[in-house]
Amino acid sequence: MNSKTIATTPTALPLTAGQWTLDPYHSAVGFTIRHLGISKVRGEFGRFEAGLTVGGTLDTCSVTATVALDSIDTGNADRDAHVSGPDMLDVANRPAMAFRSTRIEGQGSDWIMEGDLTIGEVTRSVTFDVEFGGVEDSVVDGRRHAGFEAKGEIRRSDFDLGFGLPVLSDSVKIQLDMQFVEPQ
Repeated sequence: MNSKTIATTPTALPLTAGQWTLDPYHSAVGFTIRHLGISKVRGEFGRFEAGLTVGGTLDTCSVTATVALDSIDTGNADRDAHVSGPDMLDVANRPAMAFRSTRIEGQGSDWIMEGDLTIGEVTRSVTFDVEFGGVEDSVVDGRRHAGFEAKGEIRRSDFDLGFGLPVLSDSVKIQLDMQFVEPQ
């Protein structure tokens, strides 16, 4: 962290208050699911938006995100078409996945973020373990950037996405690598 970083205390946060914007060129939304219980299939979603609102305390901080489900990329176009189709994600009827945080807590580099995840008409509470990577000045744009890695797990059946069990596991691990740019 650079010298401009604010120390984390119960009343001070390590980020400047305001609306931080996503740096999409240094961010990724990935997932892992087991196939036949013996191997993992990894993928990413190529189109997503996210926002980080920092207030004076953790209670006034929030994270929002929207992921375009038709932007799935598992490295296999035929598989992506099948997963996007009506018997799996059904992107025609479920075009997006949305997240809104409800609670953030922690200090230093280790944080927990809870929130509501919505896929289609179903909303469930999820928890992410968040690692705060720090804040650094970018030599490219001269602005401060903050980095985060978040990991969580959902059950497909909780979102009415149980097709293919047990060929595909019910559990899907989610990994988010996010970089946000400080407000001006």
